[in-house]
Amino acid sequence: MTVQDETTKTGGILLSDEAAAKVKTLLEQEGRDDLALRVAVQPGGCSGMRYQLFFDERSLDGDVVADFNGVSVVTDRMSSPYLSGATIDFVDTIEKQGFTIDNPNAAGSCACGDSFH
Repeated sequence: MTVQDETTKTGGILLSDEAAAKVKTLLEQEGRDDLALRVAVQPGGCSGMRYQLFFDERSLDGDVVADFNGVSVVTDRMSSPYLSGATIDFVDTIEKQGFTIDNPNAAGSCACGDSFH
């Protein structure tokens, strides 16, 4: 299977191995195995749109679900087009710790990296 086929199959979002491992660790700390990582796009932020990442147990009509090393990633049908080809990573350096989103669809972003247009 090619990377393009995998991206199409998963609704376009890619989760790095580092991010998947961090999500697994967080779920283990919560003691929950029934949650998925929901990635959504909402209006707001300094650039017009902002990312939301949170654990969710809901299943919404039209959700796109992907599995990355045992981690379920869910995107609602409205957010999916904005996130096609986006890569979610987890960085842990002296300068920054947290999830990052590299989104080729974003025309620009704010300095915080949480908002785009």
